[in-house]
Amino acid sequence: MNLILSKLKEVVLSVLPITLIVVLLNFTLTPLETPYFIRFLIAAALIIIGLTVFLLGVDLGITPIGVDLGQSVAKSNRIWMVALAGILLGFFINIAEPDLHVLAGQVQSVTSALISKQLILIVVSVGIAVMLSLGLIRIVKYVPLNIMFTVLYAIIFFLAFFTTPEFLAISFDASGATTGALTTPFMLALALGVSRLKKDSKASEIDSFGLVGLASSGAIISVMVMSIISKPEGVAAAVATDEASTNSILLPFIQMLPTIAWEIALALMPIVIIFLISRKFSLKMSKKSFIKVLFGLIMTFTGLVIFLLGVNAGFMKVGNIVGFKFASMDSGLYVILAGFILGMVTIIAEPAVSILTHQIEDVTSGYVKRKVVMVFLALGVALAVALSIVRIVVPEIQLWHFLLPGYLLSIVMSFFTPKLFVGIAFDSGGVASGPMAATFILAFAQGAAEATESANVLIDGFGIIAMIAMTPLIALQILGFIFKIKSKKRG
Repeated sequence: MNLILSKLKEVVLSVLPITLIVVLLNFTLTPLETPYFIRFLIAAALIIIGLTVFLLGVDLGITPIGVDLGQSVAKSNRIWMVALAGILLGFFINIAEPDLHVLAGQVQSVTSALISKQLILIVVSVGIAVMLSLGLIRIVKYVPLNIMFTVLYAIIFFLAFFTTPEFLAISFDASGATTGALTTPFMLALALGVSRLKKDSKASEIDSFGLVGLASSGAIISVMVMSIISKPEGVAAAVATDEASTNSILLPFIQMLPTIAWEIALALMPIVIIFLISRKFSLKMSKKSFIKVLFGLIMTFTGLVIFLLGVNAGFMKVGNIVGFKFASMDSGLYVILAGFILGMVTIIAEPAVSILTHQIEDVTSGYVKRKVVMVFLALGVALAVALSIVRIVVPEIQLWHFLLPGYLLSIVMSFFTPKLFVGIAFDSGGVASGPMAATFILAFAQGAAEATESANVLIDGFGIIAMIAMTPLIALQILGFIFKIKSKKRG
């Protein structure tokens, strides 16, 4: 019961601030038509219920599977098995990630299905699978993390020269969207299991971080490669921001339920099959534990369906409308300020950020205070969202103007920051780009792009998740420097 209440509290704190902001705006600056407003409130309730059930399911079902499979892979002590496990598990876990489903759905929506949701899901999941496999091999072969990041981001920036502007933003957004509530705990569990191959406990602790960051770079590379190979032309983009598509409050929920349920069933089925096969041949699990994991998988499915139903049937539509109305005002400063506030509220309320800040305080024995980490992250993410809106309002500013110096700085810092902080920083990009960033803030940016005459929804409406995900890379490595300096003084 305590676990349920704890998860519910986390989710409510995450969803409630944005919900209250929309309610306030509805009665002041950006009034909504009644069906949309009621649908938004229903959607917010569904998101709270769905995320709570989903996170409980992940704890009971997905995480134990990840730990057990990671340990089984580690015990094999065979590189080919580690590589194969990384590819299979990386693909099938990522294709069920809720944040990626939201992003892929948005790409399909704004391109009028010229770029399908299934294509984005498969391409990104392939990229994640390959990099997860290489990340696990890195742990076994003792390859330095900063060297791998340097090579990978050199490849990314080389590919960026040949990637179309439309897909540049989507590729970096995919990186942030893949490190969500399902993928992250599973990857961390795998990394922990494989890193136990090392007899050096300190090396094992350091290498248990970084896998998520490495894997997410695969999402960027795979979408860029897809863009270069397919060379999509004539892809027009638009966001429907009219408020009169239907007066029915419940009809969108009813219409979307079967499709969402079927998609999630297909996405989770391989995970279930892998678990059942591995239990038969390698995993030793009691009947009680087996039933508990199965129950967790059912909860994961149920929660994911409810969450995505709320997101697609009411939540994101209102985000589009609010962004459109703010950008339609007589000054661009209004929409920029709104973005700054939304960014700050989102990161402060994000449950995973609270976990991360406690973790850093524990690792540094209290020398780096969690409140300091929170201030760094809150200001960083607020600035990231505001700058993303500036990019929409000012046509001369492009996404790479921010991402190129930001990632270059992150890579350079990685050679001087304590190794533990390098892994934590690159893992934590997905912590900042949580469910609210992938849903409401992304929709807000696309609505703003649709209202701005000089903006392109496909080029300017995406990229905001990438900006949010980049912030912790710099902020947490700065804190690593602070810890390093304090440690020297203490020594």
